Amino acid sequence: MKRSIVALLLLAFALGVAGCGGGDSDSEKQAEAASKEAANEITCDGTALSGDSGLPAGFPKPSGVTYVKTRQDGPTTVVNAYYQGDLDGAFNAYKDAFDPAGYDVPFNEKEDKDAEVSYEKSGGTTGLVALKAECDNGRISVRVTSRSD
Repeated sequence: MKRSIVALLLLAFALGVAGCGGGDSDSEKQAEAASKEAANEITCDGTALSGDSGLPAGFPKPSGVTYVKTRQDGPTTVVNAYYQGDLDGAFNAYKDAFDPAGYDVPFNEKEDKDAEVSYEKSGGTTGLVALKAECDNGRISVRVTSRSD
């Protein structure tokens, strides 16, 4: 089920990007490539961002999370980070941080090696925190996508 949810989110993102580019076949191919790349992004180390992450003001950042890279993909901000700890800790830290920050969590799911926590806030902010236990240095790869309407 988790894989199908992630696949649907990536497909929706790819279709949205393709629609913004006029729908020509080159744009569709680029969107598909970007979606595949995003699914494989793993961040296990790196220097902490010195500037703004691009995430909304007040966005929860659990203790132990280090933002490493940020980029804008159309209306979506993508932040790559890592969490110092294990998958259970990262999953619970994010899941527990959203409610006090004023966000709803429409779904969350944790498996052996990865987890997701989706979020939304009135006013049009939506997104997903994807966690992957792919690091061998006591860290969890974190990828935050955020879109504000």
